[in-house]
Parts: sequence; structure tokens; C-alpha cells
Amino acid sequence: MLRKTYDWMMEKAAHRHAIWWLAFISFIESSFFPIPPDVMLIPLILAAPTRWFRIAMICTLSSVIGGFLGYAIGYYLMDSVGMAILGMLHLESKFEALRPLVDEYGVWVIIVKGATPIPYKLITITAGAFHFDLLKFSFASVIARGMRFMLIAVLLWKFGPPIRVFVETRLKLVMTGLVVLGIAGVAVLKFL
Repeated sequence: MLRKTYDWMMEKAAHRHAIWWLAFISFIESSFFPIPPDVMLIPLILAAPTRWFRIAMICTLSSVIGGFLGYAIGYYLMDSVGMAILGMLHLESKFEALRPLVDEYGVWVIIVKGATPIPYKLITITAGAFHFDLLKFSFASVIARGMRFMLIAVLLWKFGPPIRVFVETRLKLVMTGLVVLGIAGVAVLKFL
């Protein structure tokens, strides 16, 4: 089923309204859709490299807005819809493991997990379920999703098709490294 969904997304990436499909996929991926918008983002930027910023911004904003739907699912419908979504994606154990992290580190957890290829829907639903502050959630989501999609866009704009395989296969490593460096930098500044 995932392969069929992936193929459908690749078909939409070549559609004349591909940018709207990207916005739609970015929106629904933030709360329940299983495949990340990168599948469409990458070919769209490669097809129109001079529009990289606009494409990445649409992906970012749609993802953040979709995150509010995920947050609402967690906040209002956790026991029914939220757990069904997490169950369908086999994320129930990760949900429980996030509670102490969200309670203690809040914004940082959302930024770190939202910037990496960890399913963003897990973060949005969890933040809502734990009634995390909506303003802080919004701020962290913009930072996290912006970092992720803008990095992909800049790499594709700068290096073109040769970087595609690197982005598709090593994105998790790159994003995790950048987030760790960012956190280390903040920690150093805080203790100096």
C-alpha cells in the first residue's frame, strides 16, 4: 500500500497543479498521512530550481498549519482518533516515551524531532494530547519544519540533481547532525 501511495505522490509531483498537491500533502502528513512531503518537494525543486524558496516555504507553512490539525486531534480526540492514527503507524510506544521529554524539554523536543525524519504527526498529536502550550508549539513547529524543508531546498538549488541521492538517503543523518550542533551551540552559550 505504501508503494502505491508513493507512486501516486510522484504522479502528483508531475501534475500541472503540483504546488497545490505539495501543500495538501504537507498539510495531511502533519497529522495522519504516512509519507513525508519530501517525496514531492525534491522533484518540484529540481524541476524549478529558481523557485526553491517559494516551494520550500509553501511546504513549510502547509506542514505547520497541518500540525494544528494534529495538535487538535491529540487535544480533543486522543483516545479515539489519535490512538487509531498512532496505532496504524505503529507509533504507540514512541508516544508514551515522548511524555517525559515533552514535559521537561518542550520546545526543544518539538524542534529536534520536527526537523528530523521522525514522523511529525507523532509530535503534533503528542503535543496536543499533553496540552502543550499552543504558542510555543507554533514557534517550535515553524523553526523545525522550516529548517528541514529549507535545508533540502538549498541543497537541491545549490547542487542540483547530483545531491538528490544524498538528500534522499542521508537526510536523517544530516538533520540530526545539524540539530545536535545547534543544541550544543546553545548549551555552550548558556554556560559561558
